Amino acid sequence: MTYKYQMLPLEKVFRDPVHNYIHVQHQVILDLINSKEVQRLRRIKQLGTTSYTFHGAEHSRFSHSLGVYDITRRICDIFQRNYSQEKYGKDGWDDSHRLVALCAALLHDVGHGPYSHTFEHIFHTDHEALTVAIITSPETEVFQILNNVEEGFPEKVASVITKTYENPQVVQMISSQIDADRMDYLLRDAYYTGTEYGTFDLTRILRVIRPYEGGIAFSMNGMHAVEDYIVSRYQMYVQVYFHQVSRAMEVLLEHLLDRAHELYQENADIFTLHSQFLIPFLNEDFSLEDYLKLDDGVLNTYFAQWIEEKDLILSDLAYRFLNRKPLKSITVDSSENPLLIELKSLVEKAGFNPRYYTAINSSYDLPYDLYHPEKGSHRTQIELMQKDGSLIELSKASQLVSALTGQGQGDVRFYYPKEMTQQDSKNSDLFDDYYQAFAKHIHNGALVE
Repeated sequence: MTYKYQMLPLEKVFRDPVHNYIHVQHQVILDLINSKEVQRLRRIKQLGTTSYTFHGAEHSRFSHSLGVYDITRRICDIFQRNYSQEKYGKDGWDDSHRLVALCAALLHDVGHGPYSHTFEHIFHTDHEALTVAIITSPETEVFQILNNVEEGFPEKVASVITKTYENPQVVQMISSQIDADRMDYLLRDAYYTGTEYGTFDLTRILRVIRPYEGGIAFSMNGMHAVEDYIVSRYQMYVQVYFHQVSRAMEVLLEHLLDRAHELYQENADIFTLHSQFLIPFLNEDFSLEDYLKLDDGVLNTYFAQWIEEKDLILSDLAYRFLNRKPLKSITVDSSENPLLIELKSLVEKAGFNPRYYTAINSSYDLPYDLYHPEKGSHRTQIELMQKDGSLIELSKASQLVSALTGQGQGDVRFYYPKEMTQQDSKNSDLFDDYYQAFAKHIHNGALVE
C-alpha cells in the first residue's frame, strides 16, 4: 500500500506544554511517531547532564522532535496560504515539498544517542550520519514507513539532513541560523529549566517568515522579533547551556566512559556480565542495531553496576556521576597557563589520577555567525526582505545584532576534585600540605585574567 497523500480521517493531537496542541494530519507522520526508532527518543534527555543543575530539565528528544515537526507544519501552512508559487512564482512555496519537510523535521534528531555529545566524543559516533542511516537503512521501521510513501522517499528525507535537498527552503526550515529546530529547543529548554532567557515571540516570527527562491527570509518589519530571538539564544548559552556545574557533570561522564574504554582494552571480561550493549562500542565495532539498543537508562543501569566494580577509579567516577558529586572548577585565562601543570601535580600527589580527576574545559559558541566567503564553510545568514523585495543581511540592518555578531561567549575552566579545597575532608590528613599549596594557587588569582 502507498499513502503518499493519505490524510487521517480525523487529525490526531498531542498536548504539549510549549505549543499547546501539536496537530498530526498525515498517516505517515503518525506511523513515524509510533516507530520504535522515534519512540526510543523518549528515553534520551534533550539536555543531557543539565538536569543535574536545573532539576526540571528532564524533557526528552522525543518531545523536542514533535515540537520541531509542529513548527515546520505551521511554516508550511503559512507559506501555502500566503506565499504559494501560484502567487509568487519562483519565489513562492511549492507545497509538494511539504511531506518531505514534515518527515525531516520529525526525524532530524532520531540518530542521537545516550548523553548525546559526550557519548559521541568518546566513541566517535556522529548523530547526523546515524540519523541518515536510520532513515535509509531497510532494516529500520522508519525506512519501511517512508518507503511506503514512494520509492526513493527515504533518500529525499535524508537529503534534507545532509543539506543537499533540491529545495533550499525546506533545508533552511530544518537547519539554519533561525530554524524550527532552534526555535523549539530555545522555548522548550527555557520552559523546562524554569528560566526566561530562551523566550521569544514565536508568533511574530512565524508572522514575518517568508520564502524566496534562495531559501527563507523575514520581512523587514519583523526585525525586532528576530533580534529578540538572537538575544534569547545568546542568554540561553551563557546562563544555561554553559553552566559550570552541567559541564562538571559532563566531564565526569566523559572520564567515566573513557575509563571503561581503557579497562576494556586491558580486560574485556569485566563488562561481559552486565554491560553487553556497550561492548560493541568499547570494542570500536558497532552496528546500527547495536546503536539503537542504547539510551540514557541503559547507560545509567551500567553505571550503577560499575559502582560495585573492583577498579577504584571506575567505581568512584560512577558513584560521583550517579549521585551528583560534581568536580569543582575555577576560571582560567588560558588552557596553556603553566600553573595548571602544578595544580595537576598536586592533585596527583593527593592520590587522584589527573587524567580522570582533572580537566580543562572550554565552552564557546557564536549567537550569530556572519557569512565569511573566504572560509570553507559558513552558517546560513538571516536575510531580511525589504519592501522592494531586495534582501539585506540581518547584522547590516540591526545595530544590536551587529554588536553580537562574531562575539563568542563562554569561558575556560579547570576542573578538579572537590576534596582539594575541603579542609574538613575525611582524607585531608593524608594531603594537608597538598591542600595548602593547591588552595594558595586557587585563591591568589594567578589563574585568571
